[in-house]
Amino acid sequence: MSKSKIAIITDTDASLPLELAEKHAIKQVPIIVLFGEESFRDVYEIDGETVFSRINKEGALPTTSAPSPGQFSEAFQAAFDEGADGILCITVSSEMSATYAAAVTAGEMYPDREIKVVDSHSVALGQGMMVLAAAEALAAGSSIDEAAAIAMDTGERIKLFAALPTLKYLAMSGRVGHLVAGVAGILSVRPILTIRDGKLDLLERVRTQKKSWARVVELCVESIGDRPIERMSMIHITAPEDAKELESLLRAELDCPDEIMHVELNPGLAIHAGAGLVGAVFRAGKQI
Repeated sequence: MSKSKIAIITDTDASLPLELAEKHAIKQVPIIVLFGEESFRDVYEIDGETVFSRINKEGALPTTSAPSPGQFSEAFQAAFDEGADGILCITVSSEMSATYAAAVTAGEMYPDREIKVVDSHSVALGQGMMVLAAAEALAAGSSIDEAAAIAMDTGERIKLFAALPTLKYLAMSGRVGHLVAGVAGILSVRPILTIRDGKLDLLERVRTQKKSWARVVELCVESIGDRPIERMSMIHITAPEDAKELESLLRAELDCPDEIMHVELNPGLAIHAGAGLVGAVFRAGKQI
């Protein structure tokens, strides 16, 4: 009896580079980016440089929309048409988006098919690393349930810390007041973000970029403790050179993997934080 073929599907908030996703046969359903009446499929039809060029020119943020149940249904049907016997779908945190609910609704359209939809309770490369872990498990012969469990275990051991150079974009989104953002600019305040309670959250405020990067390194060192780092990525939003500099600082303080992937967060997620973000995401080994 041949082994079941399980397809893995996620959404573009996972920020997996298209080549990496293709290598692991991961399909990504795009978040929708909306500039007024214009809509674009995240990553596939618009990139970060274009998004922030328009934001700076127009002085307003676009909005985003979760993929519809129809989009997920199309992705599920395509997977079945390509020979899948079942589907494991891992979405961005339900605390941040209606994406999980849309995927669940789409799954209910296939009552006779094996479709497991999982809420990652994570975002960005936190979510992405969970999806990668599941894809690797499926490739090694794991069942849907086993791969889902591996993804969730991975999620519990993932840490993300990132520094923002400005509160400008958060202010434009209404997440902080314009007055607060203006004062923060004068005082050179740099927010530190992390994943907490299923969403990107403000962890601390630090003065100056240099200190914010040093604090990101400290947080990484403190959170890893004496455990090994199994997988690590640098993340950024239109700031590839800054990501390289932060990697050098981390390598000076941590026993980092030889290979560290550099990933630019996709536009559908990036607009909620803003250009210039730089940080690190890593999966810690299990505590001995």
